[in-house]
Amino acid sequence: MKKNIQILILFLVAFSLKAQEKIAPIIKNGEAQIVDAFKDSKNWIRHDLWVETTFDSDGDGKLDRVHVDVTRPKATENGLKLPVVYESSPYYAGTAGNSEGLFWGVKHEIGEKAKPRTHVEVKRRGKRPIISNSQISTWVPRGYIVVHSSSPGTGLSDGSPTVGGDNESLAPKAVIDWLNGRAKGYTERNGNEEVKAYWTTGKVGMTGTSYNGTIPLAAATTGVDGLEAIIPVAPNTSYYHYYRSNGLVRSPGGYLGEDIDVLYDFIHSGKEENRARNNKVVRDTEMANGMDRETGDYNDFWAGRDYLNDMKPMKAALLMSHGFNDWNVMPEHSYRIYKKASEMGLPTQIYYHQNGHGGPPPIKMMNRWFTRYLFGIENGVENDPKAWIVRESDKRSEPTSYKNYPNPDASNVTFYLAGNAPEAGSLSTNKTNSKTKETLVDNYSFSAEALAQAAYTNHRLLYVSPILKEDIHISGISTIKIKAASSKPGVNLSVYLVSLPWNSGRRTKITDNIITRGWADLQNYKSLTSSKPLKPGKFYEMTFDLQPDDQIIKKGQQIGLMIFSSDNNYTLLPKPGTELTVDLAGTKITIPIVGGKSAFDKATE
Repeated sequence: MKKNIQILILFLVAFSLKAQEKIAPIIKNGEAQIVDAFKDSKNWIRHDLWVETTFDSDGDGKLDRVHVDVTRPKATENGLKLPVVYESSPYYAGTAGNSEGLFWGVKHEIGEKAKPRTHVEVKRRGKRPIISNSQISTWVPRGYIVVHSSSPGTGLSDGSPTVGGDNESLAPKAVIDWLNGRAKGYTERNGNEEVKAYWTTGKVGMTGTSYNGTIPLAAATTGVDGLEAIIPVAPNTSYYHYYRSNGLVRSPGGYLGEDIDVLYDFIHSGKEENRARNNKVVRDTEMANGMDRETGDYNDFWAGRDYLNDMKPMKAALLMSHGFNDWNVMPEHSYRIYKKASEMGLPTQIYYHQNGHGGPPPIKMMNRWFTRYLFGIENGVENDPKAWIVRESDKRSEPTSYKNYPNPDASNVTFYLAGNAPEAGSLSTNKTNSKTKETLVDNYSFSAEALAQAAYTNHRLLYVSPILKEDIHISGISTIKIKAASSKPGVNLSVYLVSLPWNSGRRTKITDNIITRGWADLQNYKSLTSSKPLKPGKFYEMTFDLQPDDQIIKKGQQIGLMIFSSDNNYTLLPKPGTELTVDLAGTKITIPIVGGKSAFDKATE
């Protein structure tokens, strides 16, 4: 009898071990597949902990601990080790919302000090052990562990928000260090019982959108071992580029009057008893002294919040994602990092769609990226085309591949201006000898959209190309060199490339009408770091880029260059009446066109 029982026990153990052996990730065609044993949430383990960092950003004399949650398959309790998909955010525990008075007032002269704004308090939300449910349903069934953390000074994480400060890079680094056994984790915020990450291989990939997409880049710039790949979606890669544009105080689209201290208030959901100290040290001192809404100049404060300056240690493979019509976090944010990472020799790809803020790459692209760099499967993703762009009428899941972005077949075509104000003048590749100067009168009452459609107005200057007889493909960055004078010491300068005639019908697409745009402060004509008040009537030359784009302009359309002053969705709104005069002979724009000048000439002959 005993012998039979022993045989039965051995059989059950062997059967159990065999069953466990079958519970493992499945890779097919270079992609991690959904595994039945991983997809049922009943077979997941969810828990939270605190990871000790290397900094004390709330000044309480103790190293900050960040709140972390983990979702993993039960099979990881039986020796299975899996890679991690990690997302970190300041938003998980709630935000201030768009409370009245939170934003800065914008109706004042350029260079004028604005009236104080209203500060708000965030009411924290959420319950342990769950910080967020994002990423879980996508990645856990495919054999990954999903980890979240609240960034410093938010949720149940210690510390203070700094909006791009060093602690926001070092916090995710600490979590990755913990996942690799190099940092300590604890079961409680103030406890001493340690938690080990025995269930992971230590291979980590990070992703997220907007601020959550910035943090993967922030972590990668530390060069932390174990962070193998990142997929930032619409990341803010420089807070100067987010809140300023070529010296101009320029708000992100949809948030007129927002600035870095506003975002600080918006996310500050951490310990109530630490908020007064954090506010005094970070918001009311460091930010108040550094952000400089009066001149808009680039300085050490902004340089310290520009991740392009920190990329030297970065070694993670980069798959970047963005929308060309994202006027919140504009497409320059992704391109500047992609370009630098490519120059550094890192594995890179970029995915651009034609819509607005957010929008990750297709799951197939993400899956191949993470399978290659987290599971170590040689699926050849590094040999895939470098750039994937969703064409104007295609689905986001069906991008067109290109050798790179910008399109290697594009070259800059220079266009010159001939005047006819207050009606539209001409934009052509033929240089004119005209000594014409044309003047517009600033008036923020008129939107950019209204100005582009107006046949006759003195509130903008407009120059249009011949009608296209064939489609042309713009790919890259347009650059304007402008010679202009202002009737006041400070003036907004807004420049749009538009596709005309304007389409305002019910079936208007986001790719209709606006090609790209840019803004600048003429006071920064020499330097981004040092502006000087303009002498009324004196002409100054300034060169600056518009936002990156990749767009096919259809035959029957005309390309229009529109120059105006205050942009009522983005800039400060001084009292109407400032005159901006443009010297047409000293002004030109280069537009990157696939096929170059010959392609444009062919399309307009």
